Amino acid sequence: MYIPPPFRIDEAASLAFAATRGFGLVTACADGRITASPLPFYIEQAAGGCWLAFHVARGNRLADIAASSGRWLVAVWGSDAYVSPHWYKSPDQVPTWLYESVQLAGPVRVMSEGEQREHLDRLTAAFETRQAPAPPWTVDLVTPARREALMRAIVAIEMTIESVEGSFKLNQHKSDADHVAVAAALAGQDDAGARAIAAHMMVLRPHLEYGANETERAGEQTLAPAK
Repeated sequence: MYIPPPFRIDEAASLAFAATRGFGLVTACADGRITASPLPFYIEQAAGGCWLAFHVARGNRLADIAASSGRWLVAVWGSDAYVSPHWYKSPDQVPTWLYESVQLAGPVRVMSEGEQREHLDRLTAAFETRQAPAPPWTVDLVTPARREALMRAIVAIEMTIESVEGSFKLNQHKSDADHVAVAAALAGQDDAGARAIAAHMMVLRPHLEYGANETERAGEQTLAPAK
């Protein structure tokens, strides 16, 4: 991924962002053909390294490609928003697009049957904990026959994360005056993504005065960018 220096975020922030999102575009290439699927995942970090785990339907071409290992890419995105040149205080500006994106890459392997069962529990728990205080759903709530049928219908895959790249383009290279003007304009948009970008821009430069109305419209941030 091409990343201009002002927009690069460090590896720890990139991994935290990807783990919080837990959803991305999984991409592999085999026999000159690219295959990609949007999938939920979880990330595991330990002293020995970092891994990303997900599963696909057995009929998904990714399942066949995974059997041959290879290096894959997972692209994770956050909010994005268009910026009009009219919003800047400085003259001679051009249209642009602000965004948050992380790309993770590395070799993959197919999990064993035992690992697949544990994988499903961990993946479900990763998202069900966000539903608190509602009681979490678990696979034990599915009848054994149904559970076994679902297990046979999927292939669990683990990717060893060897490459981490993160880019948050939030107008870091612009002046304070332009930063405030663009954040305020984005905060006033109807689009939720634009308001989220505005909130993240405000977090980057909290010492600036954005105005109570702009701050309120931007709303609470969900994935704060790295400083």
